[in-house]
Amino acid sequence: MFKTWKSFGLMAVLALVFVLAACGAGDEGEDTSGDTGNEEGSTEEGSTDETAAVGEGKEIELVYVNWDTEIASTHVVGKVLKDLGYDVKLTSIENAAMWEAVANGEADGMVAAWLPATHKAQYADFGDQVEGLGPNLEGAKIGLVVPSYMDANSIEDLADQADQTITGIEPGAGVVQTAEKALEEYENLSDWKVQTSSSGAMTTALGEAIDNEEDIIVTGWSPHWKFSEYDLKYLEDPKGVFGEAENIETMVRKGLKEDLPNAYKVLDQFHWTEKDSNAVMLEINGGTDPEEAAANWVENNQEKVAEWTKGLE
Repeated sequence: MFKTWKSFGLMAVLALVFVLAACGAGDEGEDTSGDTGNEEGSTEEGSTDETAAVGEGKEIELVYVNWDTEIASTHVVGKVLKDLGYDVKLTSIENAAMWEAVANGEADGMVAAWLPATHKAQYADFGDQVEGLGPNLEGAKIGLVVPSYMDANSIEDLADQADQTITGIEPGAGVVQTAEKALEEYENLSDWKVQTSSSGAMTTALGEAIDNEEDIIVTGWSPHWKFSEYDLKYLEDPKGVFGEAENIETMVRKGLKEDLPNAYKVLDQFHWTEKDSNAVMLEINGGTDPEEAAANWVENNQEKVAEWTKGLE
């Protein structure tokens, strides 16, 4: 009897050992599965790091003149480069200084060169010291702009409207210089003046005049959000002082292709439309921070961004 119970006891111990071994194997299997999951997570993190490694945290500085068009385009390109892993610096700067900064290598590039007319003088001074990557927006235009309710349709129609004053933007801006040249070319403007201010002050004055249905003549350019916000028209320019349609072009410092080849490729492939530009400008004008407006546009236009980032190494 004792032997029988001893045998039963031995069998029970063996059974308990098998059960514990089985539980241990199950726990180990779960732990192994968890380890596998962690390894997969590590692989995913590696992929993210690989994507971020395109820019490798290297600094790139883009300069821009503080015009609505250039605020929009520069922040959009800056956002794309930042998403690629670059340490992006965006610097607002005066027009001539913008060209000089890229020419002497203090800045890496700009997407704000209006050619052939608006930045003709700057291109003459610095064009051979920078590398041009071609247009990023085609069909831009400058000229004198008025509300559509005004009777004048041509520069030659102007007489004493708006106290014989053209509301301009920053002194030295190409469109301001061309407006001042128009005062010399058109006899009916001999007693007129160009009142310089800033891009923001100009659009504020334009909005206030329209609210009161008053005459106003401003130095204008497109693309610009004001053409979506207000009913405006360009005054005809029979003497051709303001020139034909222009392009907004990308300029980079010499040596950028060798130093930052992927950033160079993005800047080279950056190209968008007036509709794209207006969408960003309108959001900024509505009170959205330029960085946020640029991020929104990039998020909603991934197909176009993919074209700019195609072929990166």
